[in-house]
Amino acid sequence: MTTQYSPLSLTPTNEDRIEVTITYLEQSSRPNLPRPPTPKRKTALMRVEDPPIHFYRYLYDLVGAPWNWISRRKMNDEDLAALIHDPDVYFYVLYVNGAPGGMAEIDARKSDVHELKFFGLSPDYVGCGLGRFFLTNILDLAWSRAPQKLRLETCTLDHPAALPLYQKFGFAVTDRRSGVVERLERENRSPRALDA
Repeated sequence: MTTQYSPLSLTPTNEDRIEVTITYLEQSSRPNLPRPPTPKRKTALMRVEDPPIHFYRYLYDLVGAPWNWISRRKMNDEDLAALIHDPDVYFYVLYVNGAPGGMAEIDARKSDVHELKFFGLSPDYVGCGLGRFFLTNILDLAWSRAPQKLRLETCTLDHPAALPLYQKFGFAVTDRRSGVVERLERENRSPRALDA
């Protein structure tokens, strides 16, 4: 759900670029959220320490391709490894019935402000009632290190229910900006509706 975009320019230069509105959100305190219902499927949430690059890229593509996640695709293996192997970058995988069903990445390199850089479900599990469960647990993990603020950003390429869901979970909009991103060519980019 959450996307990290690097706008390429302020004006599209060709049909391979997409104009987007990026929305920046933040929480200034840990939200008091009701626990979501326990999923009917077997689930496990695990932190992957020093994830293999191929595994990270696989999940990034699986979860992010429908929403045009592209920023990490542009990174070479060495730069990506340095980032995701940083001890203050937390990479979590939601397993559903033993298979990877979602990913989340928390950047806690700044002690006072943490960022939920990426969050989403694989297309097979969008609309299956796992979104609230996963997000509640990820927010608990993000706030467990006691930052002063938790930030994230989303854009108009994200699932239509993403922004309202973040707001229901206590995130407030702090800014909106226009940008342009490269279009990710990919088949099967339309997963089912997100459970909001």
